Amino acid sequence: MTEAITRTDIKNFNNDGVVVLRGVFNDWIEILRRGAEFHINNPSESALIHKQDSYQGQFMEDFCNWQRIAEYKDFVLNSPLGSFAADLTDSKSIQFFHDHFFYKEASSGVATPWHQDMPYYCVEGLQTVSFWMPLESREQSVSLKCAAGSHSYSKEIRPTSWSNNESFYEDNEAFMDMPNIDNDNFEIKQWAIEPGDVVAFNFKTIHSANANTVGGVSRTLSFRLLGDDVRYRKRPGRTSPNFPDINQKNGERLREDWFPTIWRN
Repeated sequence: MTEAITRTDIKNFNNDGVVVLRGVFNDWIEILRRGAEFHINNPSESALIHKQDSYQGQFMEDFCNWQRIAEYKDFVLNSPLGSFAADLTDSKSIQFFHDHFFYKEASSGVATPWHQDMPYYCVEGLQTVSFWMPLESREQSVSLKCAAGSHSYSKEIRPTSWSNNESFYEDNEAFMDMPNIDNDNFEIKQWAIEPGDVVAFNFKTIHSANANTVGGVSRTLSFRLLGDDVRYRKRPGRTSPNFPDINQKNGERLREDWFPTIWRN
């Protein structure tokens, strides 16, 4: 176990599906900010732009840029990211899955709806973790919201397209409807965040974020990692992010040339 991760952190992560870790990436914030500024000015061809008509700002999200942005690559390969993931998921090795960048301009007015990440991905397993890292101070009201314990559902939540709320896949029977988070007695975990803090959560934890209606920009990086039991799962349609040429079979460990092992005990 690393000094930055306590037994209480691990217990909270296992029980709630989410935990906040304070100051664990202080040394990396300026490096990641440089990468984010390059990213804003040089988005990938697959970047998505969301805009709410009644607000001035826009919301950009972009996936899988760690190999083309030097600062992101440095963080993935040389920070304690992998060892932290191993501690939280009780894994002997950690593969890097992908990165996800969120850029919300001032008064963008676009909220991130309640959802579960796992059904959008080409993987299955229990030993998963996302690290959600704002690059500036974040008030609690505009920070990530997680429904404690929601990672324990046996069925995955039906994934939908955020633009029209239609089902992401045709096979509806494989999924359950989104529970009424606000009225089902879930404890909502939400913290004010400072640069260097990170919210770590399981891929099956239901989460959301309010719209950025305040005056400053919002830059957030998420890094997704895979532990020992995670395997490839073919979905009944395109995934997000999509890996159309992955050429894998159900039950296989993800290919190392695309998803490198970044930590091993």
